[in-house]
Amino acid sequence: MPNSPERAVRNLADAHVSAITELDPFQATWLGLRDDRMRDLSPEGQQAHDEQARRTLSELAALERDDLDGDERRCARLLRERLTVGLEVSESGEHLRTVANIIGPLQAVRNIFTMMPTSTEDDWAVIASRMAKLPVATTGYSASLAEGARRGLFAAPRQVVTQAEQLEVWGQGKGWFADFTAPADVPPALRAELDTAAATARQATDQLRTWLLDEYLPQTDGTPDAVGAERYALLARMRNGADLDLAEAYEWAWGEYRKLAAQQREQANLVVPGGTLDDAVQHLDTHGEVVDGVDRIQARLQEVIDTALADLDGTHFDLAEQVKLVESRIAPPGSAAAPYYTRPSPDFSRPGRTWLPTLGRTTFPLWKLMSTWYHESVPGHHLQFAHWATLANQLSTYQTGIGSVSAMTEGWALYAERLMDELGYLADPGAQLGYLDAQMRRVIRVIIDIGMHLELAIPADSPVGAGQTWTPELGRELFRNGSPRDDAFVDSEIIRYLGVPSQAIGYKLGERAWLAGRTAAQAARGSDFDLKSWHMTALSLGAMGLGDLTTELAAI
Repeated sequence: MPNSPERAVRNLADAHVSAITELDPFQATWLGLRDDRMRDLSPEGQQAHDEQARRTLSELAALERDDLDGDERRCARLLRERLTVGLEVSESGEHLRTVANIIGPLQAVRNIFTMMPTSTEDDWAVIASRMAKLPVATTGYSASLAEGARRGLFAAPRQVVTQAEQLEVWGQGKGWFADFTAPADVPPALRAELDTAAATARQATDQLRTWLLDEYLPQTDGTPDAVGAERYALLARMRNGADLDLAEAYEWAWGEYRKLAAQQREQANLVVPGGTLDDAVQHLDTHGEVVDGVDRIQARLQEVIDTALADLDGTHFDLAEQVKLVESRIAPPGSAAAPYYTRPSPDFSRPGRTWLPTLGRTTFPLWKLMSTWYHESVPGHHLQFAHWATLANQLSTYQTGIGSVSAMTEGWALYAERLMDELGYLADPGAQLGYLDAQMRRVIRVIIDIGMHLELAIPADSPVGAGQTWTPELGRELFRNGSPRDDAFVDSEIIRYLGVPSQAIGYKLGERAWLAGRTAAQAARGSDFDLKSWHMTALSLGAMGLGDLTTELAAI
C-alpha cells in the first residue's frame, strides 16, 4: 500500500523527507534513526535545502491534478505551500540573521542530545561522536550571521545579548554538555571519549559567545527590535500557513482581551471575595496547592498526564496503546521560560515528553500549570503528535513530521485546554483562573506580537499606553497587567516574540480555526454530530495550514 500509485503525492513527500534526513541529521534523529552527524548551519547548508525543495516542487507539478482527493489532495497542498513559503523565507535571508531565545538554531543543537537514546554503550558512543562535532554547527552558524552582516542583515542587539546569556548559562560549572554525559551508568570505556567531547562542545559554545559579543554585537547597533510589516507578513505565512489579515487579527484579539479581563475579575472574586486579580494570584501562590522541589513537581505533573490519559481514553478519544506513554521532564538550564513538548519517534522508541523550565525556582504553584499541562500532553500536543505517529500507512511522513504548521498544532493544543475546561477538569476556582490566565496569555501574544512588529497604535481603552505606539516596554506592562508573572518569565516572553516573529500568534488564531471548524461541522450534522468521532477524524487529517484547516474540519 505505501508504494501504490494511488498515493503518488505521498510517496513523493516521503522521498522528500528521506532526502532531508540526508541533509539534516537532526531530522534523522527526530525520526528515530541513529545518526552522529551535526547539523550544517552554514549558508551552504541552507542552499542545499533550497535545492532539494525546488526539485520536489518540480516533481510535484507533474502529479498535481484537479481530481486529487482526500489525503493525496491535502498532502499536495501542504507540500506546495510549505516548500514555496520556505523558499521565499530563505531568499529573503532570514536564516542569515536568526538569533532567538527559543525555537532557534542553537536551541536545536543542544536539545537534539535530549532526543537521543542513552540505553546502551552504542547509544553513548553515538552521543560522544556527535558532541565532538558540535563545532561544525557553531562555525556554520557564525558563518551565516557573518554573511548576513555582509549583506546588511542583522539580528537585533536584544536577541544577541540574550543568546549570549543563554550560552553563558550552558557553560556554568562544568558545563551542560559535561552534566549531560555525567550519569553514573555511562559505560566506563567511553568515559574519556565523552569527557573530551563535552569539553569540545563547551569550548565551541564559549567561543561562539565571545564572537557574538565581541565581533557580531557591535555591528548590530541600531537594528530595531521590530521587523516591520513586509518581513512580518512573510514570517506569519510561514508559521501559520495562511495569508493573514493582521489588522483584523489585532482587533479581534483586543475583543478577546476585554472579554477575558472581565472573566478574570469575576473568577478572582471567587478566589478572594472583593479582591483583585493580583490578590487572587497571591492567595493561590501561597494557599493553593504548591509543590516544593523539582523532583516533586516532575512527579506531580506526571500524575496529571497519567490521570488525563486514563480518563479520556475510550470516553472522548480512542487511543492506541503506543500513545499512552508520555514522560514529564525538567528542561535543561538556560532554556526559555515557556514549557514545551517534544514528540515521539515514529516507532515510539523515544516517547513523547513534556518539559518544565524551572528558571531556578524550587516551589511551583500548581494552579498556573494545570491548563498548560493539558496543552503540552493530553489531550494537547502529545495526543496529536503521537496519534500522527500511528498513521504511517495512511499519511506521508511529511504530513506527520517536518511539514507540520505551528499554528495548526499550537491551535489544537490551546483548543485542548478549552476542551478540558468544557469537560469540567478546570472547574476549581484556582484551576479556572489558571485556564483564564493561559487564554489571556495567548491573546496578549497576538496583541503585542503584531503590535510591536508593526508598531501599531494602542486603543484608548487599553490599561497601558493608551494612544501610544507599541514598544517592548509597553508590551511588558500589558503582559504583567493581564497575566501576572515574575519578571524573568515576562522578559523571556517579550524577547521570544521579538526574536521569533509571528510564532506566538498561532496559538489563539489556530484555536479560533479549530473552533470555527467544529462549529461548522456541528451545524452541518445536527443531531448526528459526534464529538469523539469528529476529534479522531480531525486528528487523522495530518498537518495543514490555517488557510485550509477550518474548511477541512467543517467537512468532517
